[in-house]
Amino acid sequence: MPEILVLYYSRGGSVARLARHIARGIGEVDGMTARLRTVPPVAAVTQSAAPPVPEDGAPYVEPRDLVECAGLALGSPTRFGNMAAPVKHWLDGLVAEWASGTLVGKPAAVFTSTATMHGGQESTLLTMMVPLLHHGCVLMGIPYTEPALSSTRSGGTPYGASHVAGNDDDPQPTDEEAQLARALGRRLAQLVAKVSA
Repeated sequence: MPEILVLYYSRGGSVARLARHIARGIGEVDGMTARLRTVPPVAAVTQSAAPPVPEDGAPYVEPRDLVECAGLALGSPTRFGNMAAPVKHWLDGLVAEWASGTLVGKPAAVFTSTATMHGGQESTLLTMMVPLLHHGCVLMGIPYTEPALSSTRSGGTPYGASHVAGNDDDPQPTDEEAQLARALGRRLAQLVAKVSA
């Protein structure tokens, strides 16, 4: 059964919740399953090695996850209009996978969360797409045929799923944000099914 890697970094829980909604959408497509993984944190100064398994949430991503996946959904919180450092650090370490073409031809999508309405969601999604293009992924977003894209008053963009956490840092997506995340997961799974056929 083809698995789609739903890979993310999340500090406050917003991106992790979007990841679970995307995974639900993937599971709504016959024959498709999601594999949830996370990117380990990074720090300017490291005194001890990170634990091999996080204390809670999804396991850390391993090279075989990229080899075995049939598609990829990549998520990160927004940091000044760009992806968070752990996601960039992880992407920068994929030289061997780039050279061997591990992700070439695999469908991919991106998702993010911000604290504010105009916190750089779209620029973050676009900058996350650039390395995936270099890896040869087939990128997709959310078309305006998804009704929630035209009615949302918070997150959700044609570039990918998104969430606005607000001043209270609420990790729970709105109904429309959750609908759009599931729709992105379904669309990604449907494309993987077509490519895999």
